[in-house]
Amino acid sequence: MSRPAAPTGTTTAADPRGVSHPEQRRTLAVLVVAQILGTIGLGVAPSIGILLAGEVTDSEAWAGLARTSSTLGAALMGVPLGMMAARRGRRVALTVGWWIAGLGAALLVLAAQWDLVVPLFLGLLLTGAGTAASLQARFAATDLASPATRARSLSLVVWMGAIGNVLGPNLGVPGQAIGAATGLSVYSAAFLIAAVGSVVAGAVVLVLLRPDPLLLLARDSAAPDLTVRSARPASRRQRLRDMAREFRVNRRARTALVAILTSQTVMVALMTMTPVHVQHEGGSVTIVGITISLHVAGMYGLSPVVGILIDRVGHRAAVVAGIALFAASLALAVLASGSMAGVMASLILLGLGWSFMNVGGSALFGAAVSERARASAQGGADALSNLCGAVASFASGPIMAVSSFSVLGMIGAVLLVPVLVLALGSAPWRESGATAR
Repeated sequence: MSRPAAPTGTTTAADPRGVSHPEQRRTLAVLVVAQILGTIGLGVAPSIGILLAGEVTDSEAWAGLARTSSTLGAALMGVPLGMMAARRGRRVALTVGWWIAGLGAALLVLAAQWDLVVPLFLGLLLTGAGTAASLQARFAATDLASPATRARSLSLVVWMGAIGNVLGPNLGVPGQAIGAATGLSVYSAAFLIAAVGSVVAGAVVLVLLRPDPLLLLARDSAAPDLTVRSARPASRRQRLRDMAREFRVNRRARTALVAILTSQTVMVALMTMTPVHVQHEGGSVTIVGITISLHVAGMYGLSPVVGILIDRVGHRAAVVAGIALFAASLALAVLASGSMAGVMASLILLGLGWSFMNVGGSALFGAAVSERARASAQGGADALSNLCGAVASFASGPIMAVSSFSVLGMIGAVLLVPVLVLALGSAPWRESGATAR
Protein backbone atom coordinates (compact mmCIF):
# COMPACT_ATOMS: atom_id res chain seq x y z
CA MET A 1 0.00 0.00 0.00
CA SER A 2 1.37 3.41 -0.92
CA ARG A 3 1.98 5.99 1.72
CA PRO A 4 -0.71 8.72 1.95
CA ALA A 5 0.41 12.07 0.66
CA ALA A 6 0.92 14.81 3.18
CA PRO A 7 -1.65 17.60 3.15
CA THR A 8 -0.67 20.71 1.27
CA GLY A 9 1.57 23.01 3.28
CA THR A 10 2.74 20.33 5.71
CA THR A 11 5.89 18.26 6.01
CA THR A 12 6.45 14.74 7.17
CA ALA A 13 9.03 13.08 9.37
CA ALA A 14 11.83 11.00 7.93
CA ASP A 15 10.57 7.95 6.09
CA PRO A 16 11.82 4.74 7.79
CA ARG A 17 12.17 3.20 4.32
CA GLY A 18 15.14 5.48 3.63
CA VAL A 19 13.81 8.91 2.58
CA SER A 20 14.93 11.79 4.76
CA HIS A 21 12.72 14.74 5.64
CA PRO A 22 12.41 17.32 2.82
CA GLU A 23 14.10 19.92 5.06
CA GLN A 24 17.10 17.70 5.86
CA ARG A 25 19.32 19.01 3.06
CA ARG A 26 18.77 22.62 4.10
CA THR A 27 19.33 21.74 7.77
CA LEU A 28 22.64 20.04 6.98
CA ALA A 29 23.82 22.99 4.89
CA VAL A 30 23.19 25.45 7.74
CA LEU A 31 24.81 23.20 10.33
CA VAL A 32 27.89 22.70 8.13
CA VAL A 33 28.42 26.44 7.60
CA ALA A 34 27.99 27.19 11.31
CA GLN A 35 30.26 24.29 12.25
CA ILE A 36 33.11 25.56 10.08
CA LEU A 37 32.83 29.13 11.37
CA GLY A 38 32.39 28.16 15.02
CA THR A 39 35.10 25.54 15.27
CA ILE A 40 37.71 28.01 14.05
CA GLY A 41 37.36 29.54 17.50
CA LEU A 42 37.45 26.15 19.20
CA GLY A 43 40.68 25.25 17.42
CA VAL A 44 42.49 28.12 19.10
CA ALA A 45 42.13 26.75 22.65
CA PRO A 46 44.39 23.66 22.42
CA SER A 47 47.18 25.59 20.69
CA ILE A 48 47.30 29.34 21.21
CA GLY A 49 45.18 29.00 24.36
CA ILE A 50 47.78 26.65 25.89
CA LEU A 51 50.58 29.08 25.10
CA LEU A 52 48.56 31.98 26.48
CA ALA A 53 47.83 30.09 29.71
CA GLY A 54 51.51 29.54 30.34
CA GLU A 55 52.37 33.15 29.55
CA VAL A 56 49.66 34.77 31.69
CA THR A 57 49.89 32.50 34.76
CA ASP A 58 53.67 31.96 34.66
CA SER A 59 52.98 28.73 36.57
CA GLU A 60 52.81 25.23 35.13
CA ALA A 61 50.24 24.15 37.74
CA TRP A 62 47.90 27.07 37.05
CA ALA A 63 48.50 26.80 33.33
CA GLY A 64 47.47 23.13 33.46
CA LEU A 65 44.26 24.08 35.22
CA ALA A 66 43.59 26.85 32.71
CA ARG A 67 44.11 24.44 29.79
CA THR A 68 41.30 22.20 31.01
CA SER A 69 38.90 25.07 31.70
CA SER A 70 37.37 24.92 28.21
CA THR A 71 36.75 21.17 28.59
CA LEU A 72 35.12 21.74 31.95
CA GLY A 73 33.04 24.51 30.40
CA ALA A 74 31.82 22.11 27.71
CA ALA A 75 30.86 19.60 30.41
CA LEU A 76 28.97 22.24 32.39
CA MET A 77 27.11 23.54 29.32
CA GLY A 78 26.12 20.20 27.79
CA VAL A 79 23.01 19.53 29.89
CA PRO A 80 21.67 23.14 29.96
CA LEU A 81 22.01 23.46 26.19
CA GLY A 82 20.39 20.05 25.72
CA MET A 83 17.46 21.04 27.92
CA MET A 84 17.19 24.37 26.10
CA ALA A 85 17.00 22.47 22.80
CA ALA A 86 14.29 20.20 24.21
CA ARG A 87 12.22 23.19 25.29
CA ARG A 88 12.92 25.77 22.60
CA GLY A 89 14.55 23.88 19.73
CA ARG A 90 18.00 23.43 18.24
CA ARG A 91 18.08 26.92 16.73
CA VAL A 92 17.95 28.72 20.08
CA ALA A 93 20.27 26.29 21.87
CA LEU A 94 22.97 26.33 19.19
CA THR A 95 22.80 30.13 18.85
CA VAL A 96 23.19 30.62 22.61
CA GLY A 97 26.08 28.13 22.72
CA TRP A 98 28.03 29.82 19.92
CA TRP A 99 27.39 33.31 21.31
CA ILE A 100 28.56 32.33 24.80
CA ALA A 101 31.71 30.96 23.17
CA GLY A 102 32.10 34.28 21.35
CA LEU A 103 31.88 36.12 24.67
CA GLY A 104 34.55 33.81 26.07
CA ALA A 105 36.86 34.51 23.13
CA ALA A 106 36.30 38.25 23.62
CA LEU A 107 37.40 37.91 27.26
CA LEU A 108 40.51 36.09 26.06
CA VAL A 109 41.32 39.10 23.87
CA LEU A 110 41.51 41.15 27.08
CA ALA A 111 43.42 38.43 28.92
CA ALA A 112 46.02 38.21 26.17
CA GLN A 113 46.41 41.96 25.74
CA TRP A 114 46.86 42.81 29.43
CA ASP A 115 47.91 39.47 31.03
CA LEU A 116 44.72 39.18 33.08
CA VAL A 117 44.28 35.89 34.97
CA VAL A 118 40.54 36.03 35.78
CA PRO A 119 39.44 36.80 32.19
CA LEU A 120 41.78 33.98 31.09
CA PHE A 121 40.03 31.34 33.19
CA LEU A 122 36.53 32.71 32.60
CA GLY A 123 37.13 33.11 28.88
CA LEU A 124 38.41 29.55 28.44
CA LEU A 125 35.50 28.25 30.53
CA LEU A 126 32.94 30.07 28.35
CA THR A 127 34.53 28.90 25.11
CA GLY A 128 33.55 25.42 26.25
CA ALA A 129 29.99 26.36 25.31
CA GLY A 130 31.16 26.31 21.70
CA THR A 131 32.34 22.73 22.11
CA ALA A 132 28.95 21.81 23.57
CA ALA A 133 27.21 23.52 20.63
CA SER A 134 29.48 21.76 18.13
CA LEU A 135 28.68 18.39 19.71
CA GLN A 136 24.95 19.12 19.76
CA ALA A 137 25.12 20.05 16.07
CA ARG A 138 26.10 16.47 15.18
CA PHE A 139 22.91 15.21 16.85
CA ALA A 140 20.89 17.97 15.20
CA ALA A 141 22.06 16.57 11.86
CA THR A 142 20.19 13.33 12.64
CA ASP A 143 16.86 14.85 13.71
CA LEU A 144 15.34 14.76 10.21
CA ALA A 145 17.54 12.04 8.68
CA SER A 146 16.12 8.67 7.73
CA PRO A 147 17.39 5.65 9.71
CA ALA A 148 19.44 4.64 6.66
CA THR A 149 21.34 7.96 6.55
CA ARG A 150 21.68 9.00 10.21
CA ALA A 151 25.33 8.02 10.57
CA ARG A 152 26.50 9.73 7.38
CA SER A 153 24.58 12.91 8.30
CA LEU A 154 26.18 12.93 11.74
CA SER A 155 29.64 12.20 10.34
CA LEU A 156 29.35 15.03 7.81
CA VAL A 157 28.96 17.61 10.58
CA VAL A 158 31.82 15.99 12.53
CA TRP A 159 33.99 16.12 9.40
CA MET A 160 33.27 19.81 8.82
CA GLY A 161 34.46 20.52 12.33
CA ALA A 162 37.89 19.37 11.19
CA ILE A 163 38.21 22.47 9.01
CA GLY A 164 37.94 24.79 11.98
CA ASN A 165 40.12 22.58 14.16
CA VAL A 166 42.85 22.73 11.51
CA LEU A 167 42.53 26.47 10.84
CA GLY A 168 42.19 27.48 14.50
CA PRO A 169 45.72 26.57 15.62
CA ASN A 170 47.09 28.64 12.74
CA LEU A 171 45.29 31.89 13.58
CA GLY A 172 48.58 33.31 14.79
CA VAL A 173 49.50 34.05 11.16
CA PRO A 174 46.53 36.35 10.38
CA GLY A 175 46.80 37.50 14.00
CA GLN A 176 50.17 39.02 13.22
CA ALA A 177 48.70 41.04 10.35
CA ILE A 178 45.74 42.23 12.45
CA GLY A 179 48.06 42.99 15.34
CA ALA A 180 50.27 45.14 13.13
CA ALA A 181 47.23 47.12 11.98
CA THR A 182 45.47 47.47 15.36
CA GLY A 183 48.19 47.35 17.98
CA LEU A 184 46.82 44.14 19.47
CA SER A 185 49.18 41.35 20.45
CA VAL A 186 49.29 38.28 18.23
CA TYR A 187 47.34 36.20 20.78
CA SER A 188 44.71 38.94 21.23
CA ALA A 189 44.21 39.24 17.47
CA ALA A 190 43.88 35.46 17.13
CA PHE A 191 41.14 35.34 19.76
CA LEU A 192 39.45 38.34 18.14
CA ILE A 193 39.12 36.26 14.96
CA ALA A 194 37.79 33.37 17.07
CA ALA A 195 35.20 35.63 18.71
CA VAL A 196 33.96 36.89 15.34
CA GLY A 197 33.75 33.32 14.01
CA SER A 198 31.67 32.15 16.97
CA VAL A 199 29.31 35.12 16.82
CA VAL A 200 28.78 34.72 13.06
CA ALA A 201 28.18 30.98 13.53
CA GLY A 202 25.42 31.77 16.03
CA ALA A 203 23.92 34.35 13.68
CA VAL A 204 23.88 31.86 10.80
CA VAL A 205 21.98 29.36 12.93
CA LEU A 206 19.57 31.98 14.29
CA VAL A 207 18.66 33.34 10.87
CA LEU A 208 18.82 30.27 8.65
CA LEU A 209 17.94 27.21 10.76
CA ARG A 210 14.23 27.51 9.96
CA PRO A 211 12.21 25.40 10.40
CA ASP A 212 13.84 24.10 13.54
CA PRO A 213 14.67 20.40 12.95
CA LEU A 214 13.94 19.21 16.50
CA LEU A 215 10.64 21.05 16.78
CA LEU A 216 9.67 19.82 13.32
CA LEU A 217 10.50 16.26 14.37
CA ALA A 218 8.50 16.68 17.58
CA ARG A 219 5.45 17.93 15.68
CA ASP A 220 5.56 15.23 13.04
CA SER A 221 6.23 12.52 15.62
CA ALA A 222 3.35 13.70 17.80
CA ALA A 223 5.61 14.21 20.81
CA PRO A 224 3.86 17.11 22.58
CA ASP A 225 6.32 17.33 25.44
CA LEU A 226 9.05 18.40 23.01
CA THR A 227 7.26 21.23 21.26
CA VAL A 228 6.80 24.77 22.39
CA ARG A 229 3.22 24.64 21.11
CA SER A 230 2.30 22.13 23.81
CA ALA A 231 -0.22 23.35 26.37
CA ARG A 232 1.69 21.52 29.11
CA PRO A 233 5.42 21.63 28.30
CA ALA A 234 7.67 19.42 30.39
CA SER A 235 9.36 21.18 33.31
CA ARG A 236 13.11 21.26 33.77
CA ARG A 237 12.83 18.77 36.64
CA GLN A 238 10.75 16.43 34.50
CA ARG A 239 13.29 16.63 31.69
CA LEU A 240 16.09 15.73 34.11
CA ARG A 241 14.02 12.77 35.33
CA ASP A 242 13.37 11.71 31.73
CA MET A 243 17.08 11.93 30.97
CA ALA A 244 18.05 9.87 34.03
CA ARG A 245 15.39 7.28 33.25
CA GLU A 246 16.61 7.02 29.66
CA PHE A 247 20.10 6.10 30.83
CA ARG A 248 18.68 3.69 33.43
CA VAL A 249 16.21 1.65 31.38
CA ASN A 250 17.41 2.02 27.77
CA ARG A 251 20.10 -0.63 27.29
CA ARG A 252 20.98 0.43 23.75
CA ALA A 253 21.41 4.03 24.87
CA ARG A 254 23.68 2.90 27.73
CA THR A 255 25.75 0.81 25.35
CA ALA A 256 26.15 3.79 23.02
CA LEU A 257 27.06 6.01 25.98
CA VAL A 258 29.79 3.60 27.11
CA ALA A 259 31.27 3.66 23.59
CA ILE A 260 31.21 7.48 23.46
CA LEU A 261 32.76 7.91 26.93
CA THR A 262 35.41 5.24 26.37
CA SER A 263 36.53 6.71 23.06
CA GLN A 264 36.80 10.20 24.54
CA THR A 265 38.64 9.10 27.70
CA VAL A 266 41.21 6.89 25.97
CA MET A 267 41.85 9.41 23.20
CA VAL A 268 42.26 12.44 25.48
CA ALA A 269 44.47 10.63 28.01
CA LEU A 270 47.01 9.55 25.41
CA MET A 271 46.81 12.61 23.16
CA THR A 272 47.24 15.12 26.00
CA MET A 273 50.61 13.72 27.07
CA THR A 274 51.97 12.98 23.59
CA PRO A 275 53.61 16.45 23.14
CA VAL A 276 55.31 16.08 26.52
CA HIS A 277 56.52 12.57 25.68
CA VAL A 278 57.80 13.63 22.25
CA GLN A 279 59.78 16.49 23.82
CA HIS A 280 61.21 14.13 26.46
CA GLU A 281 62.38 11.88 23.63
CA GLY A 282 64.19 14.81 21.99
CA GLY A 283 61.54 15.70 19.41
CA SER A 284 61.27 19.30 18.23
CA VAL A 285 58.22 21.56 18.33
CA THR A 286 57.83 20.86 14.61
CA ILE A 287 57.64 17.11 15.28
CA VAL A 288 55.07 17.75 18.00
CA GLY A 289 52.95 19.81 15.59
CA ILE A 290 53.16 17.20 12.83
CA THR A 291 52.22 14.40 15.25
CA ILE A 292 49.15 16.21 16.58
CA SER A 293 48.11 17.23 13.06
CA LEU A 294 48.28 13.59 11.93
CA HIS A 295 46.20 12.65 14.97
CA VAL A 296 43.54 15.24 14.13
CA ALA A 297 43.54 14.01 10.53
CA GLY A 298 42.90 10.51 11.84
CA MET A 299 40.03 11.75 13.99
CA TYR A 300 38.19 13.68 11.29
CA GLY A 301 39.64 12.88 7.87
CA LEU A 302 37.63 9.72 7.21
CA SER A 303 34.46 10.71 9.08
CA PRO A 304 32.21 10.66 5.96
CA VAL A 305 33.54 7.23 5.02
CA VAL A 306 32.95 6.02 8.57
CA GLY A 307 29.37 7.33 8.44
CA ILE A 308 28.63 5.55 5.17
CA LEU A 309 30.11 2.31 6.52
CA ILE A 310 28.01 2.54 9.68
CA ASP A 311 24.83 2.99 7.65
CA ARG A 312 25.79 -0.10 5.63
CA VAL A 313 27.22 -2.51 8.21
CA GLY A 314 25.77 -1.24 11.49
CA HIS A 315 26.80 0.38 14.76
CA ARG A 316 28.38 -2.68 16.38
CA ALA A 317 30.75 -3.26 13.46
CA ALA A 318 31.93 0.37 13.74
CA VAL A 319 32.54 0.07 17.48
CA VAL A 320 34.40 -3.24 17.01
CA ALA A 321 36.58 -1.57 14.37
CA GLY A 322 37.21 1.27 16.81
CA ILE A 323 38.26 -1.20 19.52
CA ALA A 324 40.69 -2.89 17.11
CA LEU A 325 42.22 0.44 16.05
CA PHE A 326 42.51 1.61 19.66
CA ALA A 327 44.17 -1.69 20.59
CA ALA A 328 46.73 -1.29 17.80
CA SER A 329 47.39 2.31 18.86
CA LEU A 330 47.88 1.38 22.50
CA ALA A 331 50.12 -1.56 21.58
CA LEU A 332 52.40 0.85 19.72
CA ALA A 333 52.29 3.28 22.66
CA VAL A 334 53.47 0.49 24.95
CA LEU A 335 55.96 -1.28 22.69
CA ALA A 336 57.28 1.53 20.44
CA SER A 337 57.15 4.60 22.68
CA GLY A 338 60.85 5.25 22.12
CA SER A 339 60.41 5.65 18.38
CA MET A 340 59.07 8.84 16.81
CA ALA A 341 57.64 6.82 13.93
CA GLY A 342 55.97 4.51 16.44
CA VAL A 343 54.44 7.42 18.36
CA MET A 344 53.17 9.03 15.15
CA ALA A 345 51.62 5.76 14.00
CA SER A 346 50.06 5.32 17.43
CA LEU A 347 48.47 8.78 17.30
CA ILE A 348 47.10 8.23 13.79
CA LEU A 349 45.52 4.94 14.86
CA LEU A 350 44.25 6.63 18.03
CA GLY A 351 42.44 9.22 15.93
CA LEU A 352 40.96 6.58 13.63
CA GLY A 353 39.82 4.49 16.60
CA TRP A 354 38.12 7.55 18.08
CA SER A 355 36.40 8.26 14.76
CA PHE A 356 34.93 4.77 14.43
CA MET A 357 33.90 4.36 18.06
CA ASN A 358 32.68 7.90 18.69
CA VAL A 359 30.73 8.27 15.44
CA GLY A 360 29.36 4.73 15.79
CA GLY A 361 28.37 5.28 19.41
CA SER A 362 26.85 8.70 18.67
CA ALA A 363 24.83 7.33 15.75
CA LEU A 364 23.56 4.46 17.91
CA PHE A 365 22.68 6.89 20.71
CA GLY A 366 20.72 9.09 18.31
CA ALA A 367 18.80 6.06 17.06
CA ALA A 368 18.25 4.47 20.48
CA VAL A 369 17.15 7.39 22.63
CA SER A 370 13.39 7.97 22.89
CA GLU A 371 11.74 11.07 21.44
CA ARG A 372 10.59 12.11 24.91
CA ALA A 373 14.13 12.55 26.23
CA ARG A 374 15.97 13.07 22.93
CA ALA A 375 17.62 16.47 23.28
CA SER A 376 18.07 16.34 27.07
CA ALA A 377 19.67 12.89 26.94
CA GLN A 378 21.96 13.95 24.10
CA GLY A 379 23.05 16.97 26.13
CA GLY A 380 23.69 14.69 29.10
CA ALA A 381 25.81 12.37 26.97
CA ASP A 382 27.87 15.30 25.68
CA ALA A 383 28.33 16.65 29.22
CA LEU A 384 29.54 13.27 30.50
CA SER A 385 31.85 12.92 27.49
CA ASN A 386 33.48 16.28 28.15
CA LEU A 387 33.69 15.55 31.88
CA CYS A 388 35.50 12.27 31.15
CA GLY A 389 37.81 14.17 28.81
CA ALA A 390 38.58 16.71 31.54
CA VAL A 391 39.28 13.98 34.10
CA ALA A 392 41.50 12.13 31.62
CA SER A 393 43.38 15.34 30.85
CA PHE A 394 43.89 16.06 34.57
CA ALA A 395 44.91 12.51 35.47
CA SER A 396 47.23 11.75 32.55
CA GLY A 397 49.87 14.27 33.66
CA PRO A 398 50.44 12.92 37.20
CA ILE A 399 50.22 9.31 35.95
CA MET A 400 52.93 9.90 33.37
CA ALA A 401 55.01 11.91 35.85
CA VAL A 402 55.27 8.88 38.17
CA SER A 403 55.41 6.25 35.42
CA SER A 404 55.76 6.52 31.64
CA PHE A 405 53.97 6.92 28.34
CA SER A 406 53.89 3.13 28.03
CA VAL A 407 52.02 2.80 31.33
CA LEU A 408 49.50 5.34 30.07
CA GLY A 409 48.96 3.06 27.08
CA MET A 410 48.42 0.06 29.36
CA ILE A 411 45.79 1.95 31.36
CA GLY A 412 44.03 2.86 28.12
CA ALA A 413 43.91 -0.83 27.20
CA VAL A 414 42.23 -1.64 30.52
CA LEU A 415 39.62 1.06 29.88
CA LEU A 416 38.67 -0.69 26.63
CA VAL A 417 37.53 -3.86 28.44
CA PRO A 418 33.92 -2.80 29.28
CA VAL A 419 33.09 -1.71 25.73
CA LEU A 420 34.75 -4.89 24.40
CA VAL A 421 32.46 -6.99 26.61
CA LEU A 422 29.44 -5.10 25.28
CA ALA A 423 30.63 -5.54 21.70
CA LEU A 424 30.81 -9.31 22.17
CA GLY A 425 27.16 -9.50 23.24
CA SER A 426 24.23 -9.18 20.87
CA ALA A 427 21.39 -7.92 23.05
CA PRO A 428 22.55 -4.29 23.39
CA TRP A 429 22.75 -3.94 19.60
CA ARG A 430 19.32 -5.29 18.69
CA GLU A 431 16.85 -2.89 17.20
CA SER A 432 13.50 -3.36 15.61
CA GLY A 433 12.58 -2.66 12.03
CA ALA A 434 14.56 -2.49 8.83
CA THR A 435 17.53 -0.77 10.38
CA ALA A 436 18.49 -3.68 12.63
CA ARG A 437 22.15 -4.52 12.60
